[in-house]
Amino acid sequence: MGELLVKLREVLYAVAPVTVLVFVLSITAVPLETAVFLRFLLGALFIVAGLTLFLIGVDKGIAPLGRLVGETITKTGKLVFLIVAALVLGFFITLAEPGLIVFADQIELVTGGVIVAPLLIGVVSVGLAMLLAFAFYRIVINLPLRLILLSLYVIIFVLTLCVDTTFIIFAFDASGATTGVLATPFILALAFGLSHLKRDSRTGESDSFGTIAIVSAGAIIAVLILGLFHRGVVYQRDAIELIDHGNALFAPFGQLFFTVATEVVIIVSPLIVIFLIFQRFFARVRWRAFVRIMRGFVYAGVGLILFLLGVYAGFMDVGRLVGATLASHEGMWLIVGVAFVLGLLTILAEPAVVVLTHQIEDVTSGYVTRSAVLIALALGVGCAVALSALRVYVEPLQIWHLLLPGYALALGLMFIVPRVFVGMAFDAGGVATGPMTATFILAFMQGAAATKEGADVILDGFGMIALVALVPILTLEAMGLIFRMKSKKEGIPDESNA
Repeated sequence: MGELLVKLREVLYAVAPVTVLVFVLSITAVPLETAVFLRFLLGALFIVAGLTLFLIGVDKGIAPLGRLVGETITKTGKLVFLIVAALVLGFFITLAEPGLIVFADQIELVTGGVIVAPLLIGVVSVGLAMLLAFAFYRIVINLPLRLILLSLYVIIFVLTLCVDTTFIIFAFDASGATTGVLATPFILALAFGLSHLKRDSRTGESDSFGTIAIVSAGAIIAVLILGLFHRGVVYQRDAIELIDHGNALFAPFGQLFFTVATEVVIIVSPLIVIFLIFQRFFARVRWRAFVRIMRGFVYAGVGLILFLLGVYAGFMDVGRLVGATLASHEGMWLIVGVAFVLGLLTILAEPAVVVLTHQIEDVTSGYVTRSAVLIALALGVGCAVALSALRVYVEPLQIWHLLLPGYALALGLMFIVPRVFVGMAFDAGGVATGPMTATFILAFMQGAAATKEGADVILDGFGMIALVALVPILTLEAMGLIFRMKSKKEGIPDESNA
């Protein structure tokens, strides 16, 4: 019961601010029909219940599977087993990531079905799995993270020169959407366990940072490679529907249930099969633990069904409607201001950000306080979402004008900041892109881009997730510089930069 209340509180903190903001807008700038607003509230309830059950399922079923695999690999010490396990688990864990599922469905919607969601999810899953295997190999043989990240982003830069701008946006957005509430904790827990394969456990734990950064690059590279086969393709820009009209309250949920439930069963089943294989051939757990893990998979599956129903039947429609209505107002500062508040509230309410701020404070022994990190992240993400809204109005402002200098600066700073901050900074990009970013805020941007004359629903409606993922990297690197300067001023040896 205590675990349920903890998870429920975390999810409420994430969903409630957006819900309150929609309520305020509904009685001021964006009047909503009663049926539409009630459907939104029902969708929010589905999301809260679904995410709560899903996170409990991750803790009880999917995370123990990760620990089981990690312990088995540690005992065998076989590199081939490590790589195969990383490929298989990385692929199937990514398939079940809620943020990626929602994001891929939106890509299919705005491209008129030219890029189908299963293809995009499959491609991203392959890219992440391959780079996850490489990231684990790197932990074992002690390859330097800075050199790896520099090499990966050089490859990414070369690929961006060969694909259309559409796929550059999709690739960087997919990276942020992939490292969400399932993939991030699972990969980090597995990486931390594998770090003990090294003789120097302290160095191994430090090297476990950066794994999310590497797999995120894998998602980008995979989508860019897919883009090589879609050069010059013309997409149906008007495929997006802003709102599901009508007074039906429960009907949209019922209409989507079978489709969503079937999709979730297909996604979760391979994870159960993997667990049963490990139970039979590699590491048998006791009956009570077996039942608990299987119950966790059921929780995760039911939670994912409820979450997706809430997103598709009630939440995202209102997000698009709010964006569209604000974009129809005279001037751009109202929608830019609302976008800033959305980004600010999302980060302040994101439970994973709280964990990150504590981690930074611990690593720096209090020299960089968690309140300073939280304020910097909140303001930065607020500005990132506001810039995304500004792009809808300012036609010359393209996404690469922001991403190119941003990542160039991030790659340059990683050779200056303490080594431990490099991994944490690039890992933090996945922390900021929580469930509200890939659902409501993404829909908000799509609605604005679909309504504003001269804007493009693909080029201007996407790219926000990429910007939100970039901000934590630059923020934490800045914090690393502050820590290094304070340490140097007080004569403290900079061991973390060794």
